[in-house]
Amino acid sequence: MNPTLTVLLYSSIAAAAASLGALPLRVRGVMPTAWIGWANALAAGLMLGTAYVIVVAGLNRMVLAGASGAFLGIGFIYWTHLIARTEDLDLNRLDQTGPEYGYQVLLVQSLHSASEGVAIGAAMSLNIALGVFAALAFAVHNIPEATVLCTVLRARRIRLRDAAGLAVLTNVSLVLLSIVTFSLIMAAPSLLPWALGFAMGALVYLVMMEPLPESYRQAGNTSIALVTSVAMGMVVLLKAFLL
Repeated sequence: MNPTLTVLLYSSIAAAAASLGALPLRVRGVMPTAWIGWANALAAGLMLGTAYVIVVAGLNRMVLAGASGAFLGIGFIYWTHLIARTEDLDLNRLDQTGPEYGYQVLLVQSLHSASEGVAIGAAMSLNIALGVFAALAFAVHNIPEATVLCTVLRARRIRLRDAAGLAVLTNVSLVLLSIVTFSLIMAAPSLLPWALGFAMGALVYLVMMEPLPESYRQAGNTSIALVTSVAMGMVVLLKAFLL
């Protein structure tokens, strides 16, 4: 298969997987606060594990350019939140029903997905098999992340079917940035360490800034630390066995 089509296919799978985040709400109806915290922790651990796998694979390329890219990734998340006025936004406020809050949550999720797209595109450029693994890991990550998003949207009286559609829609940026990043690196290979560093910086900063602090408040320190660590470890172990 054409490499660009491979990127498109697997990034689309990662985006579409977000629709599965609605299933727990279909079964359970209302998600307990602790479950939302565990879903956040699971998503955070999967994101950290994927970031670690990608960075280790490209470590020999990441010296000054990789470090500079990491600072750019952190800066991208920080400044986009600042411009959008979402730097202190609590993404799990079920009692906040104003329309502005809903738009802000969807915007934040789209920005998150853009960083994941850069990570997939960079991983595909480094090694197609690694890129496929990263895309599938993000696909699994998108399920608990979408569960939290659907819970927030359901609290705003949005139909579950529409909430699932919006969860997928916020991942359009993942597909676009995967293809753009991959195409740019193929045209200019010197951009690879920058992209790897950018992805690492953005993803780690995201985890530390949003899902983990929120999940600690929702489910307690011990269980959140355990879920996050196990999720991260599973990604690393699977990569060791499969690649």
